[in-house]
Amino acid sequence: MQQKGVPFFSFDHTSSLIRAEIKQAFNDFFESQWYILGNKLTEFETEYARFNKTQYCIGVANGLDALHIALKTLNIGPGDEVIVPSNTFVATWLAASYTGTTIVPVEPDEATYNIDPTKIEAAITAKTKAIIPVHLYGQPCEMDRIMAIAGRHNLFVVEDNAQAHSATYNGKLTGSFGNINATSFYPTKNFGALGDAGALTTDNGALDKKARLLRNYGSAEKYQHEVVGFNSRLDEVQAAFLSVKLKYLDILTKQRKDIAAIYNQNLKSIDDIILPYTAPLAGHVYHIYAIHTSKRDALQQYLKDKGIGTLIHYPTPPHLQQAYQNLGYKKGDFPIAEKLAETTLSLPLFPGMETGQIEEVISAIRSFYE
Repeated sequence: MQQKGVPFFSFDHTSSLIRAEIKQAFNDFFESQWYILGNKLTEFETEYARFNKTQYCIGVANGLDALHIALKTLNIGPGDEVIVPSNTFVATWLAASYTGTTIVPVEPDEATYNIDPTKIEAAITAKTKAIIPVHLYGQPCEMDRIMAIAGRHNLFVVEDNAQAHSATYNGKLTGSFGNINATSFYPTKNFGALGDAGALTTDNGALDKKARLLRNYGSAEKYQHEVVGFNSRLDEVQAAFLSVKLKYLDILTKQRKDIAAIYNQNLKSIDDIILPYTAPLAGHVYHIYAIHTSKRDALQQYLKDKGIGTLIHYPTPPHLQQAYQNLGYKKGDFPIAEKLAETTLSLPLFPGMETGQIEEVISAIRSFYE
């Protein structure tokens, strides 16, 4: 049966799975009359730490705050340098900017789109304090190599795990490698809240304690402030919703992988398309199914005309954004990131995507190239 278009993303399937439990969770939250820093948050932090195989989880307001607080927890600030990917969502750079540190971009591996470990050491100076690897699109970075580099140079590692919940590298979950790691639970993430939400994960008790201070005005005891902190707490209601959704994450992740496998099988014969590559030892979770093609703009318009939604992640690299003009970068300074930005196209992929919808996307792409 001919479908009537395909959205880029839909919540319908996930909502149908969790509707009754979400309503009950909201009712419990509402009747508790405890809205901030209560039992729902404590329970979720315990559950997510257990899930991610870390000692601690600290719930915060969003993923950007998680990155910012991670760097502040490590005492990174003016005079320091932080290595970041040239190919990432701008939040990774913004977090470094908030601390006053110097941003040092490193180009990605062209196959994985993630920061290239072979290029990191050349960017390290006496001022370097941390590396922020981003597990882009759900593909884990080469964390064994990155952790080894950090160990040789006495650097901190802060994983940006916003797009890679339940992904693994060499059998170990992303978000459990670094000193303190950040994630986002933005609604469209593989593990998303019903609003803004984020968290930190760590095995270090001292970092856990400081991050908890920083998220709550620098305070562990009301009206007593040990450090200059922020107001960035994961709401009780979002914590309750996340506790419900965590039970379904493995099921929803498998659906993403299954859809990606169908795309891989049916699009691999098209010469102009570069499909997502999964590195050895990596367990990809397909937050985004991004292809690369020299005919990106024409293909996107063709699919749009057929009612098929796509997105571009991300059309302008951070170094060419107006916000970072002060850094003095120009077009050509990070050619791999720029090439990826000019050729990337994200196809529809979401839990509950129907077989007919997947086939419609594949058929449309094939017809475009024919």
